[in-house]
Amino acid sequence: MSSFILSGMQIALFSFAFITLIRLMLGPTSSDRLVALNVLSAVSLALLILWGIRNRRTLYLDVALVYDIFGFLGFLAITRFLKHRKEGR
Repeated sequence: MSSFILSGMQIALFSFAFITLIRLMLGPTSSDRLVALNVLSAVSLALLILWGIRNRRTLYLDVALVYDIFGFLGFLAITRFLKHRKEGR
């Protein structure tokens, strides 16, 4: 039963990732693309956690934690870049 639920969650997350990728490519503004990138990072983090739970390996959870930290730092760096570009520096 839990394997069935995990599979359903993974299918749902893959479909969310696909929809987010479309938004990332077609987003009319850079802000839309940035939000889509952040959502895609969260979805891939959730997929890593589900993969770790399914395989009963804590290594995937550690990788997910490091991935989340780098994703947040990357989000901040891109935001700062876009802010400076908008101000004309």
